[in-house]
Amino acid sequence: MSVKKLSMLVLTMITVFVLVACSSGESKESSNSNADTSNDTDTNTEESSNNEEEITLNFWAFGATNYEEMAAEYEEENPNVQIKFKTSETDEHHDALFNALSAGSGAPDIVLLEIDQFDRFKNAQDRFVNLYDLGAEEIEGNYLDWKWQGGENLDGDFLFGLPTDIGPKALYYRTDVFEEAGLPTEPEEVEALIDSPEAFIEAGKQVKEKTGKPFVDSIEMAFRAYLDAAEEGYLNPDGELIVEEDGSAVKKAYDFAVELHEAGLVGNFTLWSPEWANAVNEGGFAAELGAGWLKGWLEENAPDATGKFRVATLPSEFSANWGGSYLAIPAETEHSQAAYDFISWLTSAEGQLKSFQSHGLFPSAPEVYEQDEFKNNGDEFFGGQVSSVVFAEAAQDVSGTIYKGEKYVAVHNEFNNALINVQDGADPEEEWEAAVERAKGLVSR
Repeated sequence: MSVKKLSMLVLTMITVFVLVACSSGESKESSNSNADTSNDTDTNTEESSNNEEEITLNFWAFGATNYEEMAAEYEEENPNVQIKFKTSETDEHHDALFNALSAGSGAPDIVLLEIDQFDRFKNAQDRFVNLYDLGAEEIEGNYLDWKWQGGENLDGDFLFGLPTDIGPKALYYRTDVFEEAGLPTEPEEVEALIDSPEAFIEAGKQVKEKTGKPFVDSIEMAFRAYLDAAEEGYLNPDGELIVEEDGSAVKKAYDFAVELHEAGLVGNFTLWSPEWANAVNEGGFAAELGAGWLKGWLEENAPDATGKFRVATLPSEFSANWGGSYLAIPAETEHSQAAYDFISWLTSAEGQLKSFQSHGLFPSAPEVYEQDEFKNNGDEFFGGQVSSVVFAEAAQDVSGTIYKGEKYVAVHNEFNNALINVQDGADPEEEWEAAVERAKGLVSR
């Protein structure tokens, strides 16, 4: 911060102190979570949520969370704080934030950032508050190391966001299909049997031979088996496409998906489609390499499958995280400390346990894994199995996060589309080469 700006800030804070002292008898505005979500125009800059100054925080989120309910709880504990909550579809949410940051106005005080979109915003570091400047280093030890590091810049001296949920992956499998195929059905036995990519393929072949059903649901999930666990993705930190380099993790993942397809182990179900939902419900395939958050979707959309699924840890080569988010504070805010107070409360172990219990947001705070409400809670959908313990073990086996870059989603879609074409009969190598060329075009823009 420049000397000039610092001087202006100090002067403004002194003015605020005088105004608040002289007007302590004024009435406080009532909270209205459905009010206009534009930034608060109050010029007060006293930021602590632990005083009597009235503070409005605009909070943008996406997806199904309990954050609006928790914001209301926080308002009760901090009567001087009003939180205006806005939720949107994922793409709409991130595009709106990108446009506001680009314009230099209209951004909220607090924003939820999805992990696949995060690097898109890390290129605009000056548009965010460094949470290390607000004392975040004091709570670093409360979170999984790899999740915390994913919220930093490449140099590790700027923290964009506090960790919220994560998506540790495990093997979801149908016990009825496994039993029909002559495979074990108890999680411990499944983990012992399917302990490598090779064993994964052999189990899939047995399912196909005995039941006629595909082992996994879609070619995208086969692709993500190695992709999500990779140490490098499509791009390096300089924004360069690296999929053609020797030992490319993306090419390895692509070839594995092709291998499973050619062995007849991959279903032709598009994720989230009605056909896919029916297959989940009716046992149209045997297994899914899914993240912890998938549990909530299955419970809501596949009621006939209740009691027929179990989860087991994946082979170490597939151990990975898929999904999750961070809470960040755009630099436009006039209440950075108050915003930080709220998000540190929201992402505490207690807050994350509540989010897990109400909406299945899997915690990134290991302290939660030791709490009785977490580890002794059997799931009816999984036949009474305590699935949370399996995902907690998977979370602690994740080695880190990869650099994705601002064009990750678009580039990923090109290679996924190539694999879909392979399923429709196209040549795998021709599709790979075509996807590489399309990705080069995207990166060069």
